Amino acid sequence: MAVNLEVLLKHLDELLKPEQISDYCPNGLQLEGRPEIRKIVSGVTASQALVDAAIAANADALLVHHGYFWRGEDPCVKGIKKRRLAALIKADISLLAYHLPLDIHPTYGNNVQLAKRLGIEIEGGLEADNPKSVGLYGRLPEPMSATEFNDWITEVLGRTPLHIDGGDKQVQRIGWCTGAAQGYIDQAISLDLDAYISGEVSESTVHTARESGIHYFSAGHHATERYGVQALGEQVSQHFGIEHQFIDIDNPV
Repeated sequence: MAVNLEVLLKHLDELLKPEQISDYCPNGLQLEGRPEIRKIVSGVTASQALVDAAIAANADALLVHHGYFWRGEDPCVKGIKKRRLAALIKADISLLAYHLPLDIHPTYGNNVQLAKRLGIEIEGGLEADNPKSVGLYGRLPEPMSATEFNDWITEVLGRTPLHIDGGDKQVQRIGWCTGAAQGYIDQAISLDLDAYISGEVSESTVHTARESGIHYFSAGHHATERYGVQALGEQVSQHFGIEHQFIDIDNPV
């Protein structure tokens, strides 16, 4: 089976509605390759390692969460950017990237998919007045100790998070936002949650968590954002009957 690139893009745009979201990068087709797609490879970041792996896997398109052409970066195509793009162009592989539209999607989004794996029932958005809130909050079916919850995150994500102890309270009501979203801890505190999870951590986040009495778990930018692009790739695969392969290029951050 194969799908035309333009048909695939139209389907993804209808699913993710990127035109409705202000973002830091262009969403959708970032580099045009061959017109017919039989195999799509997905991954978190379009690094050289992922590009090389997609070429080796005979991909027709590469679907990622972190693509290229970020706001504020040097627009010149040279060095790392030139080598990555040159490899994709030579292999005639399209690059499709969806950033915030993938973070917030109610079915395939990174935050929804992380909650699904951790067994958290979603109750609402961390930004109360924003219907497109990136961060979410919810609850576990049963409370856990902070140590038990830390072990649970480790088991699910395959890596041990950095836990900043917020006191002796148990963990049941949780806020979270994948990636570099440590700043949302303030919203979690305002909702009187027991814990907050994000991908990255800042020096100031440690003090905020300790002084506010909230457990904080930095579970890894890459580790928390592996699941949305996988879910989206599988949806595309099933919808069009094409092959999908997720390739995980490990990243400790």
